Amino acid sequence: MSLSVMMQKLASGMVVSCEIFFITLLVALPLGLIICFGRMSKNSIIRTIVTAYISIMRGTPLMLQLMVVYFGPYFLFGIRISMGYSLIAVLIGFSINYAAYFCEIYRGGIESIPVGQYEAAKILGYNKVQTFIRIILPQVIKRILPSVTNEVITLVKDTSLAFVVAVAEMFTIAKQIASAQTTMLPFLIAAVFYYIFNLVVALVMGWIEKKLSYYR
Repeated sequence: MSLSVMMQKLASGMVVSCEIFFITLLVALPLGLIICFGRMSKNSIIRTIVTAYISIMRGTPLMLQLMVVYFGPYFLFGIRISMGYSLIAVLIGFSINYAAYFCEIYRGGIESIPVGQYEAAKILGYNKVQTFIRIILPQVIKRILPSVTNEVITLVKDTSLAFVVAVAEMFTIAKQIASAQTTMLPFLIAAVFYYIFNLVVALVMGWIEKKLSYYR
């Protein structure tokens, strides 16, 4: 197999890896905030359910969660699994897993804000929604950005776990080519891709962090 053909095949896997990455972020970031509200709810039932969910998501392997999401509909409800469901299962599994981690990051950021700021906002006539959106959230974003960056970088590498439900992302294709051609070159190309992808993510997040450091 020529290098150009190999690169074409790996490129198709790169597209799938990027698709998993971006869709997971688009879903998990806002979902994590919603779950965070449940985690901090004054309702003990909601708080207990959300706490249990977070414990399960963080206490079990992502690979196992992907298998449960993929095979669950058949074993639990007898629903036949179509080939196109593989990618959907991966997106669902990644989103609910990372939402749990983002939830705890959000919670840490929110709880780090002094109570006096809530009291000051109340005196100024802000309601709870206005206080959170205009005063609390901007500060939370600044504080949690380094932690979010770590999770985002981990997500880039975790996309390789999609192979467990037969999604042909880049690492899966690299393994197939390496096995068929008995060469390490596909793995080297995959390593370069992951490194460059993570480097770009780190640079972008670092740039955002500097933009938000407007009091320094």
